[in-house]
Amino acid sequence: MKLGLVGPLPPPNGGMAMQTEQLARLLREDGVQVDVLAVNAPYRPRWIGRVRGVRALFRLLPYLWQCWRLLGRVDLVHLMANSGWSWQLFATPLIWLASWRRVPVIVNYRGGGAAEYLEQAAPRVLPTLRRASVLAVPSGFLQAVFNGYGVPSQVVPNIVDTRCFAPVERLPDRALPLRLAVTRNLEPIYGLDTAIRALAHLQKARPGSTLTIAGSGPQRAALEALAAELGLAGAVYFAGRLSREEIAALYAQSDVLLNPARVDNMPNSVLEAMACGLPVVSTAVGGVPYIIDDGATGLLVAPDAPEAMAEAVLQLVDDAARYRAIAAAALAQTRAYTWPAVREQWLNLYRTTVAAA
Repeated sequence: MKLGLVGPLPPPNGGMAMQTEQLARLLREDGVQVDVLAVNAPYRPRWIGRVRGVRALFRLLPYLWQCWRLLGRVDLVHLMANSGWSWQLFATPLIWLASWRRVPVIVNYRGGGAAEYLEQAAPRVLPTLRRASVLAVPSGFLQAVFNGYGVPSQVVPNIVDTRCFAPVERLPDRALPLRLAVTRNLEPIYGLDTAIRALAHLQKARPGSTLTIAGSGPQRAALEALAAELGLAGAVYFAGRLSREEIAALYAQSDVLLNPARVDNMPNSVLEAMACGLPVVSTAVGGVPYIIDDGATGLLVAPDAPEAMAEAVLQLVDDAARYRAIAAAALAQTRAYTWPAVREQWLNLYRTTVAAA
């Protein structure tokens, strides 16, 4: 089988880009011939990337030609898809070209904002989506969203690389400050301001506690200003975008991972922390409750509730038995997201899709 895998690639090290790169590597190691087409290839010439409006055209035209050539080389396309402009610019053209060339396409839709996007864009999205052979989603949450529009889907979860993210024995000392981590982009939907405000509450119970934020994005200046306003300028560290190995090292040095997102699907950061034995306190949004059983494999709080997030952290770290139990249960759950568990799901879906076509 010749598989075309279409999606973003690092850099930057976003969740979908990392999943695309990782899936290509794992499939190749299993003997699958994978032809990767990156939707975020560098602009040619580079200065076009600074010109809004025009830059989309300079990326789209080469992409269409690359899609046409790819479809002539492969038996099946696995398309990593997301909401918004990503859908319009990259998913839609490929699906229609594949339909014309009679090449089956598996749309692997991964956007946490799918419900909001479909609410206003369904008339544009659904006719194209129905041209695809199969819709695959990483969570029961997205499956329920698409079911609401009469579009069936198959759940194939994200993959955790256990060679990089492995468990580390830890137990916070009640006499020491806490080390908290967030590994999300600095964008409004990820609620980083909630994590900073939660740290302000935690400082009252655990003076000297710190928060490391690994990621980049347009909110950095505003978040730095918020930390300074709350007197936390020396306690909030903006680490920038880290490699997977650096993120694993950060998890090894942390006591709790915070996921303060306002919109989410199946965040890789949460799964990777669980695989490292790092307990997670997250907002109960989108697909997160599908992967975290509140009180059993992590703790869930409402979005935009920093005091509740701080209280959940203290409930974890002040109870050693509970801390260990939640870390162990979360680690056990991540076995369902390892390549040996997910491998046959993808390979079977590829086979049945090609056979049906």
